[in-house]
Amino acid sequence: MFVAWRDLRFARGRFLLIGAVVALITLLVGFLAGLTGGLASQNVSAVLGLPGDRLVLQDPSSGSPSFGTSEIDAKAVQEWRDAPGVSSVLPVGIAQGRAQLGGAGVDSSGSASSSATSSGSPVGVALFGFPAPSSGGSGGSGGSTDLTRLAPVKDDEVGLSAGAAKDLGASAGDRISIAGSEYRVAKVGGDAWYSHTPVVAMTPASWQAASQRMGGSGGDAVTVLAVSGSPDWDAVASSTRTVAQPTLASLGALETFKSEIGSLGLMIAMLFGISALVVGAFFTVWTMQRAGDIAVLKALGATTGSLVRDALGQALVVLVLGIGVGLALVVGLGTLAGGALPFLLSPLTTALPAVIMAVLGLAGAAFALRSVTSADPLTALGSHR
Repeated sequence: MFVAWRDLRFARGRFLLIGAVVALITLLVGFLAGLTGGLASQNVSAVLGLPGDRLVLQDPSSGSPSFGTSEIDAKAVQEWRDAPGVSSVLPVGIAQGRAQLGGAGVDSSGSASSSATSSGSPVGVALFGFPAPSSGGSGGSGGSTDLTRLAPVKDDEVGLSAGAAKDLGASAGDRISIAGSEYRVAKVGGDAWYSHTPVVAMTPASWQAASQRMGGSGGDAVTVLAVSGSPDWDAVASSTRTVAQPTLASLGALETFKSEIGSLGLMIAMLFGISALVVGAFFTVWTMQRAGDIAVLKALGATTGSLVRDALGQALVVLVLGIGVGLALVVGLGTLAGGALPFLLSPLTTALPAVIMAVLGLAGAAFALRSVTSADPLTALGSHR
């Protein structure tokens, strides 16, 4: 690293320039990764919060399974419950709707009065209907998850996720209106999102009624089953005309998730490729300028391996400093933006992109070392052969 350190000190401006470029690319990649993670969380966190080994959706006669069109009837639900090896089945209804703070007043006896209380603006919400873990009959084993703890016990009650409570300006004990009916807020839980709308949990009966009022098919059909156990998944799914998939695999049934993550993921991949090209191009030019010095060193007995380690060590120093500065900016700006944007700060959105940047940068620098490995020491001695 003797020659590499001398280069770094002698040409500080050039290396600071490439370091700044690496820092900016790291900032772009990290910020985009954090934004992608935040958007993904606001798209599927409620689905990921469902208990069970697999999620079961309706298998349509044409096309792929979809949360938006899935309808599983009561017969199919019962067949899953009766299937050998199934330990629990949690039927979940999902619908998109609007909620509003306030509505008709309630007197001391609990009956609706003619006076109206102040109401807020309508807010888009995702209505999830499922039995409360303590109410029995759900067959669910997910009482430990935030989403199932959100479920109310009474039909005239709802549970609000933190996002729904914030958007509505509601707290426990307040009353909200959904599809023309009023409900009391029984509890407020953690963050739970579905297709970028906050979750409102309801009992199965109140969800069925609300869905029918909003134009749903009604009846006992639900959207998805959260199934635990070890049955013959394919056999039961075939007999019930459903599809059973692990939770992560089932996220592909959310159309918005596929399109959103696909486009953002492509942008991140392109930025990774740009980072490798930029670093590789810089060290290619730099190595070409050092061709004479490298040939002299080889003529003096330096091995190719030592010269390669010298050049890669130099690249690593520049990458570590540039990526470190960029990562610090990502954490700082991400913390500030977290209140206004769906931004996720985690090792997956910070450390992982930084490691990939370093690996790709070193790969680009290694590609530039062809002149190091092929330098002819006779060139340094004035030979024209």
